Amino acid sequence: MTSSLRHFLTALTLSIVSIFVPLAAIADASPVKLGIVLMHGKGGSPTAYVSSLASSLEEQGFLVANLEMPWSGKRDYDVNVSTAEKEVESALNSLRDKGARKLFVAGHSQGGLFALYFGGKHALDGVIAIAPGGNVAVPIFREKLGESVNLARKLVAEGKGEEKAKFLDFENAKGTYPVVAPPSAYLTWFDPEGAMNQTKAVRNMNPAVPVLFIGPTNDYPGLRGVKQQMFDALPKNPRTKLYEPNSSHLNAPSASIKEIVEWTAAVASAQQ
Repeated sequence: MTSSLRHFLTALTLSIVSIFVPLAAIADASPVKLGIVLMHGKGGSPTAYVSSLASSLEEQGFLVANLEMPWSGKRDYDVNVSTAEKEVESALNSLRDKGARKLFVAGHSQGGLFALYFGGKHALDGVIAIAPGGNVAVPIFREKLGESVNLARKLVAEGKGEEKAKFLDFENAKGTYPVVAPPSAYLTWFDPEGAMNQTKAVRNMNPAVPVLFIGPTNDYPGLRGVKQQMFDALPKNPRTKLYEPNSSHLNAPSASIKEIVEWTAAVASAQQ
């Protein structure tokens, strides 16, 4: 091989490498993985009204932790609010270990209110509150559950906070119904000044965490009545948004799939 031919082939190889290496690097670059912890509503489960949302997100490449929370039909407030927070934290860490680089917490109904409460205490990329409800500070909750809350306080004061007892829970669509729970745990969920105080949860949201607030047009009348008030009370953030799907309370998660996908992608993109 002559010297001139060798120089020509070397130059040709370098030019090919300079063209294709950047393209290969681009092709190999993975998109930012989004992770979502999803929480059902009061008395519900991961396989009920949030299941279609969870499966749709997974199909579109999201990493999803669809949790069974203490307010499910099976668990009956078996642990306190602090332990529930740790369950969500653990799920977030698991998603992070699987490659999620942007992390969101989403919840339906009582799960939505808890998502707002959680977002006021933890670093997240966003919160998705789907038809949030379960405000234990409103008069009807105090009326329906006051005796149970007082009983829980009494049992805790007597040193019986970990001994399960029968209390009441309340939901507008069902009325009151019994739950069997440790008094100390029950009290953290139903104390009117505690974690499920809607006004406090909204007011204490971290201003740096954007919120997708989903208020379906056919929600329960009480929730429709406070929807705008709740949204307006959120700390100002340019990415916080009110979305109002034409849906009932129960079908709001499945009716909001497209909006959730688009909003989380826009938030993640803006934060890069």
